Amino acid sequence: MTINDLVSKIKENDPKADTSLVELAYDFAAKAHEGQTRSTGEPYINHPLATAGILAEMNLGAPLIVAALLHDVPEDTAVTLEELEKNFGADVAEMVRGITKLGKIKYRGIERYIENLRKMFLAMASDLRVLFIKFADRLHNLQTLEALPPKKQYRIALETLEIFAPIANRLGMGEMRAQLEDLSFKYVYPEEYQWTVKIFEEAAPPKEAYLEQVKKILAGELAVHGVKEVEMSGRRKHLYSLYKKLLKYDRDISRIHDLIALRIIVPTVADCYSVLGVIHGLWKPLKGRIKDYIAQPKPNGYRSLHTTVFCEDGEVVEFQIRTRDMHEEAEIGIAAHWHYDESGKRAELPQHAKWVQELARIQKEISEKKEFLEALETLKIDIFRNRIFVFTPRGDVIDLPEEATPIDLAYAIHSDIGNSCIGAMVNDEIVPLDSPLRSGDVVYILTDKNRKTPSADWLKFVKTRQAKNKIKAALREQHVGWFKTLLKQNKK
Repeated sequence: MTINDLVSKIKENDPKADTSLVELAYDFAAKAHEGQTRSTGEPYINHPLATAGILAEMNLGAPLIVAALLHDVPEDTAVTLEELEKNFGADVAEMVRGITKLGKIKYRGIERYIENLRKMFLAMASDLRVLFIKFADRLHNLQTLEALPPKKQYRIALETLEIFAPIANRLGMGEMRAQLEDLSFKYVYPEEYQWTVKIFEEAAPPKEAYLEQVKKILAGELAVHGVKEVEMSGRRKHLYSLYKKLLKYDRDISRIHDLIALRIIVPTVADCYSVLGVIHGLWKPLKGRIKDYIAQPKPNGYRSLHTTVFCEDGEVVEFQIRTRDMHEEAEIGIAAHWHYDESGKRAELPQHAKWVQELARIQKEISEKKEFLEALETLKIDIFRNRIFVFTPRGDVIDLPEEATPIDLAYAIHSDIGNSCIGAMVNDEIVPLDSPLRSGDVVYILTDKNRKTPSADWLKFVKTRQAKNKIKAALREQHVGWFKTLLKQNKK
């Protein structure tokens, strides 16, 4: 990408955009990085330019793109953040401060890693735009990872799979998550990557040809029913997502129905349901495979209708139906809130992203290196894992990590509910307390008002940090109570 390409992309997204500050930032960064090269041997300026280009593709505003062009200047050159603020304003300088990689701190190994993660988590909470630049920076680094030594390739790719991609997922940034995962996949699991590519390349072409026939049949039927302005396209499943699903289904590609799904984009929500009705009129749906994420969005804000049906000749096909706005949000998630914000104002965090603030609070409370690493392992489950939503009998929706148990749910509702829990009913059936819950389950927690203390055994299977902390606190309180009772008895 060149600066002209970047300016053209910004103008394509917004013909009225003033790109003069973007061009000024490029000239400033190019001068600051002059003489520097990357591991690939190319001029260093190509990296911030590519980072800015990724954000422009996401149709994000000029302040973000300016900050992306300048994001490595304070760390890698003699230019200070104060000089950046003087030339480009406080808002841009604050974003650059948030993504500076602590290069001047003399940490090594795990200490440096911890400090970088801490800084990223805290920066996320103060301004999520910092994270968008960090994602774009990481994405371009992954695209040029072959220039680095194997050990460094593995470390960067593994961190991306375990931290960056799951955070992108939690923020609803589906396309970013998928790119981060696929680029990391071949460095972390090279043999599995080659195997997945081979399977996909054998199975995909016949499916694509078949879907062209299905599209023609459906387009004709939609026209008959007066559904206009329909956009249909095949969506290939991303490789890492396919690999995880293959493991789930005993590596049997025939059991995966969304290898290539048909995505349908229509103008209105009413059109979404009309299209669903037309599809079900043409073909028989698979039982249990109709998912209404419009009426009940996923915890990361994702909205769409999904249905899987038996099409022509009994072939199974998945359809995803959504409006243009839903599609944009599914692709870039929370970043859509910053699309038209040329002023650089910070958008309010939507409800489904409030966990970002909780993440920052946890980091502030943790001071010890060992404690941070232990908390990080919990966070990989509690914060970064895929989310599910379950219902209480009153219809309240509770957002939990995948594989959460009824005990996790009980403590998510209230400490007293958790401490007094004696059983659980899931979809009107009694289940063991360590049973993994699934999205859409209706869960009733059975309690006994005479029970005040949880079981220590629950710590072996609960998934959330909240449940673990509340169980430990209740058990500590119980032991303190016993100790006080013993002291009183000894005094007598």
